[in-house]
Amino acid sequence: MMASYYKTIGLTPTRSALPTKLARFAFAVWPSTGLFMLIGLCACNRAQTVAEGQRNSPKRIWEEFSGDNAFAHVQALVDFGPRPPGSEAIEKARKYLTKQLENSGWHVITQAFTEDTPRGRKGFVNLIAAFGESGAPSFLLCSHYDTKTFDNVTFVGANDGGSSTGLLVEFARVLALRPDLARKTELVFFDGEEAYEVFSDTDGLYGSRYFAKQLVGQGKSKQFRGGILFDMVGDRSLTITLPPDSPADMAAAIFASAEALGLRSHFTYFDRGIMDDHTPMNALGIRTIDLIDFDYPPWHTPEDTMDKLSPESLRIVGAVAAYYLSEIALK
Repeated sequence: MMASYYKTIGLTPTRSALPTKLARFAFAVWPSTGLFMLIGLCACNRAQTVAEGQRNSPKRIWEEFSGDNAFAHVQALVDFGPRPPGSEAIEKARKYLTKQLENSGWHVITQAFTEDTPRGRKGFVNLIAAFGESGAPSFLLCSHYDTKTFDNVTFVGANDGGSSTGLLVEFARVLALRPDLARKTELVFFDGEEAYEVFSDTDGLYGSRYFAKQLVGQGKSKQFRGGILFDMVGDRSLTITLPPDSPADMAAAIFASAEALGLRSHFTYFDRGIMDDHTPMNALGIRTIDLIDFDYPPWHTPEDTMDKLSPESLRIVGAVAAYYLSEIALK
């Protein structure tokens, strides 16, 4: 048994396995067991040093992001069915999201409100998550989790509403591996992103507009220095199309992050402006970039289903965003 132990560590059970002076000292003190005890002591010290180094070195969270995990969360949301505001399905989605976030160490609060819409006064609920006793986070990560209201078709929003939300839930797990980063972020799941008729100043973006208004009312509009909005990020044929009015330095940093991971070909600019949940944030002065693949033919059709999505696409977006946060935005 001892011989096999020595073979494992690359030594033979002789005094010559140690420097002469050290070997003489060992056998002088412990004639029969000195070598074994000394080697064991060295091995323990070496293991302890390695373990301490691993504990102290920050995790490369972009390598931890799982597209399969994110995809599974999207599937769970889609299984609830269409999730328009006020529906039973979106209430189930809220409970699911809350449980997943809390399992990763995030504290979740609800932000319920009502607004006038083209279909009368409607109720909405944003979910806001902070990591532990985080104090004052300085960066927003956002998604909308509702689906568009249709009267005559079944719209489950696998990509539009589902993909970004599943990605953000996985982001919560990954960020929890780096509490120093998690404490600097706030996760927001907006309700009521979809317009009932046509996107305008009074229709659509209900959750993000209300969230922005509350930040002003609470005197927190200067608390956040930036943010990322995720929307439609699961397309099998992935091309993230940044709005052309994206903050230039943030866009450059996203492109650089993608380049660093060998994923630059999946990121470009869109050819026209995009009105999305980042719009109220930017109007408030919180510089927020929209990571969205707007080149998606099934958008707002019954064909926006799970078969159009890919775990690899979710991994790509999650990894690039995680790299950007870890190495640039939250440095």
